[in-house]
Formats: sequence, C-alpha cells, structure tokens
Amino acid sequence: MIKILLYEDNAPLREGLSMLFNGTEGFTVLAAFPNCNHIINQIEQYQPDVILMDIDMPGMGGIAGLKLIRSHHERVKVVMLTVFDDNENVLHAMQAGADGYLLKKTPPAKLLESVRDVYEGGAPMTSSVARQVLQLFAYQPPAKETNYYQLSDREKEVLHWLVNGYSYKMVAAQLFISLETVRTHVKKIYEKLQVNSKTEAVAKAFKDNIL
Repeated sequence: MIKILLYEDNAPLREGLSMLFNGTEGFTVLAAFPNCNHIINQIEQYQPDVILMDIDMPGMGGIAGLKLIRSHHERVKVVMLTVFDDNENVLHAMQAGADGYLLKKTPPAKLLESVRDVYEGGAPMTSSVARQVLQLFAYQPPAKETNYYQLSDREKEVLHWLVNGYSYKMVAAQLFISLETVRTHVKKIYEKLQVNSKTEAVAKAFKDNIL
C-alpha cells in the first residue's frame, strides 16, 4: 500500500485526487491539506511514502514546503503536481529536491503510474518538463576531467541505469545487489554530484557528460 499525503488548495481537485487514489487498489490518501504550514508535524504524524504537492498555495507554498521537507526528511518522495511548467518553477523544484514534476492535466492512469514509479525510485516528469530539464543545462560547459566527480565504477553503473529510467528496484535486479545497497550508492552519488534528487543527478549526468 502506497501511503500518500496531498497538498492542494483547490478543494474540488483535492477531493477528486483523494477519491482517485483511495478508489484504486494499492493506494491510500492518509490526509489532504490546503497548504504546507504544518507539513513537518504532518509528515511525522502520518509517515507517508509519497507527497503530492501543489506549488502555488496560500500560506507556505510548495517550493518552500519542499525545502523544509528536505531539511528534515531525505527519503520521503515528493512529486510536484502543478499547472506551472515554466523554467523558473521547474529549476527551483529540482534544486529543492523534487523527485518528480507533473502537470495537473496529467491523465488519471498516468498519474497513478507516476506515483508508483516514484515510490519505486523513479523520477516521473511530464514530457514538456523533461525537455526543459535538458534545455536548462544545455548551455553549461561539461566538466573538463573525465571523472571530475570521482564516482566509483559501481556508482557509475548505478547512475547509468538511473539515466535510463530504471527505478531503484530495477537497478538492484540489474546489478544483483540489494535495494538498500542501491540507496547507499545513490546517496553517495548525490553527495559527489552535489545534487538533492534523481532528476538533478540525471540532468547533471547529461550536462557534464559523466557517463
């Protein structure tokens, strides 16, 4: 059962999303809120697996809420679900550590699939957002040294499969290692690349020609 917290200020949409997930086997919405004002206490109370977060909300908005989450919780998955697909919001969400970025017009079946994907270690993005991720980094020069970030061979293997869209579970199966070992490698990759999310790691792998 994938446990979800939902942050959305539009009451009809909040209720609709809750009905979608609660009506689908394998999902449950633990609670839904109109803003992030008490998000840390709520995370500690409900212990969610995935958080779906709007960006533009009264009180504390989604980006500020995401930064607060990452200062306290590294492992909880956070997917931005928003109407905004402009460069500024995408970049800020990536820098703050978002695990995924979807538009509210995402079809219900795709939304369910994306939440499963992020739960398993993926980084779902609406196609228009994925294109922007590459464009945001396209103008920056690659790192001069072949292994500027000093990734180990195993870390490069893990990053390779992440770039190819594999979830943590799929990487573990591909490399014949445990899921916890994959998470340990990913944490070290994040530290060496100085990133906070899989989305940023994949973007930097493209930008700096790491693999």
